[in-house]
Amino acid sequence: MLLSGGTTSLIGAPEPGLIPEELTALYGLLLGSGLDITAMNRIRKRFSRWGGGKLARALAPARTQVFIVSDVIGDDLSSIGSGPCVPDPTSASEVLTLLEHSNLWPRIPESARRLLRSVESGLLPETPKPDDPIFRRVTSEIIASNRHALEAAARRAQELGLEALLFDQLIQGEAAITGRQLARRLLEHCTSDVSADKRTSICLIWGGETTVTFGDQPPGLGGRCQELALAAAAVLRDSSNPVAFLAAGTDGRDGPTDAAGAVVDNHTWPAIAQAGRDPTRDLTSHNAYYALDSVGALLRTGLTGTNVMDVMLGICGTGELRM
Repeated sequence: MLLSGGTTSLIGAPEPGLIPEELTALYGLLLGSGLDITAMNRIRKRFSRWGGGKLARALAPARTQVFIVSDVIGDDLSSIGSGPCVPDPTSASEVLTLLEHSNLWPRIPESARRLLRSVESGLLPETPKPDDPIFRRVTSEIIASNRHALEAAARRAQELGLEALLFDQLIQGEAAITGRQLARRLLEHCTSDVSADKRTSICLIWGGETTVTFGDQPPGLGGRCQELALAAAAVLRDSSNPVAFLAAGTDGRDGPTDAAGAVVDNHTWPAIAQAGRDPTRDLTSHNAYYALDSVGALLRTGLTGTNVMDVMLGICGTGELRM
């Protein structure tokens, strides 16, 4: 079995008792909730026919080898693709509590609430747990991950004459807040002693996956990487030195758009205003796509055929690039 990002939706048949439209509505609600992918998958696997070890239950007692392209923070096997062939460590009660604390419980379909209550009360079986014998003949191996992408980016940066700094901490949290934080760290490096040698440009490399929390108003058009990049541009405008920042999804598609993400620099924010848009308003209304597109900052790579989360790059300095 080959398991990769997108599996949750690609094999997204609903559990008996739910119809596909209800599962689609639930997934859409979760995507705008601000929950990270791990928390979302704890919920989604409950209502998917094959998530949470239920595919392993269907395949048992066959010997099953799972090769995994990871698209989640920490390469958590129970979160990748909603964990169809690994134990589900979360109980129905814990999922119910998560939904309540996220203010999602009254907003999910009644059939989903009824299903979760039935599992909690013992009327329906729990998802397979770690001690279930169905997993004795299942092995899992991660064959590609975000770390592989970051290391490849670092090697390429060095080939281009850049000093590559790869950060171990995986980036997560609200996209706009994270964009500002990463831009400030980039500017700190640009003005530090590390970058004082003007003969060498520096490339800062991060990986991970952020989230966007929608308010009560309908969102505009964009994606987490576009929102992160636009927020970074707001900070980078204060730089008097050349500086650039990229945020992109490795699958080539950021949100419901044709862009993988965006590339911004210290001129992007004022350029958006000169193009007739209000970048502050676009950022707060989650409408980064049109703001960035107005100045040609969107990165369109086309679909790449794989997904290992997002990559963020920051470059500063005046050294020549050997292309």
